[in-house]
Formats: sequence, C-alpha cells, structure tokens
Amino acid sequence: MNKIHEAFEGGKAFIPFFTCGDPNLETTKAAVKEAVAAGADLIELGIPFSDPTAEGPVIQSANIRALNGGVTTDKVFDMVRDLRKEISTPFVFMTYANVVYSYGAQKFISTCGEIGVDGIILPDLPFEEKDEFSPICEEYGVDLISMIAPTSDNRIAMIARQAKGFIYLVSSLGVTGVRNEIKTDLESIVAVIRQNTSVPCAIGFGISKPEQAKKMSDISDGAIVGSAIIKIIEEYKENAPKIVGEYVRTMKNAMR
Repeated sequence: MNKIHEAFEGGKAFIPFFTCGDPNLETTKAAVKEAVAAGADLIELGIPFSDPTAEGPVIQSANIRALNGGVTTDKVFDMVRDLRKEISTPFVFMTYANVVYSYGAQKFISTCGEIGVDGIILPDLPFEEKDEFSPICEEYGVDLISMIAPTSDNRIAMIARQAKGFIYLVSSLGVTGVRNEIKTDLESIVAVIRQNTSVPCAIGFGISKPEQAKKMSDISDGAIVGSAIIKIIEEYKENAPKIVGEYVRTMKNAMR
C-alpha cells in the first residue's frame, strides 16, 4: 500500500498544487518544502504539457513558462528524487495521458513507483479507458486517481466503486481557476460517493480563500488548491516559497 491514505488520517487534508518548473525547478522544490512545513498533507505536482485540457489561463500560463524554461519529465523525476531525501509526505502527479504515452506508460509508471510518487491524475483519461494504465499502476503500487465532475451523474457510483487513493471531486463546470463562489450541489455528489466507497474524496477547482477551504472540507475529506498558489508564484517568482508557506498555513488552519 502506498502513502496516500496517510494524508487523510489526521483529519481534513489540504492539498496544494504546483506546476513543476514554474518559474524553475529549484523554486518548485523550495515551495513544496515550505508547503509541507506549513501543514500540507499531500502534494499534487503538475508535469507541464503544451495543451492542458482542464486548465484555466493561470495554470496554462504556468505550463508555458515551465516548458519555455526547458522542463522535461526526466527533470521532474529528478526533482522528486531530491525532495524524497527530505520529505515523506504523499506525492501525486497531475499530467495528461499524452505525456505518459509519449514517455512510455510502463517506464513512466515504474519510475513513479521507484521515486516515491504515490498516485497519478490524468484529467483527459475517460474512466472507461483507464484499463490502459490501471494494471501497470497496480503492478508498481501507484494509485490511478479518479475524477468525478458535476456532470458525472449516473456514473458517480460506478467511478466511486473502483476508486483508488482518493477521489478528486471537481467543484464546478469549466476549467481550473479562482472562483468567488461555488454553487454546485456538492453534498449530494459526496453522499453518492460515500454510499459506494470508503476511499476519501477531496474537492478542487475554484478554491482560493480560507472560508472556501473550510466549507469544502466540511463537505468532503479535503480541499485542493492550485490557481491561487500559481498566482503567488507568478507574482513573486523565486521569492514565492515563503509566501506560499504562509498561504498554506492560513488555509490549513481554516480547515482544522
């Protein structure tokens, strides 16, 4: 068993997202360390891709900056190897099926297992096609994380029953990005998830303020925050890690 379950054992999980290599891998590494020191329970690491389908303009721009800076999948793997010398917090990769295909699924997933990446999230992989990757993930102890969206409807129970690690519950229609208000009836979706699995679920997309993190974690098992963190990094660049740490601490405290 990998370590994802540990993220949810101490209460509600706060999960920050980082685009690896924005503005450079040293800053990503420093920001991850600050986030863990501030109480992050699980770290979501985005491997940059040129055409990220689920991402809004903030994370799209971060992908472009990282790719323009020369980030590759191998360099991200090396960064994780370095982080693992100091950090035992669970890690998951968020990337796209194309990245895994082009690298070679067996090679990509076996490397995840070797370096201590506990799960992968592939937003463009339909649930019905997950068997292309899930047997390899099982072989190397890497959880293939399922996403459930407000449009999943009668598929929610089916996805929940086969979920591994945790379920990424998408809060709103559309792409990632900061939202002033989340209006989706998430309670009813979580109720269906709870009826069909004991695997925890965390809510992402649109969460940026402490009161939103508290509200979402009251409904579910945790909150995922990406765009708000990427905005801090975009503004402060190499000076961002300490500010990211302060932000994570504020969000985590709100959820306690």
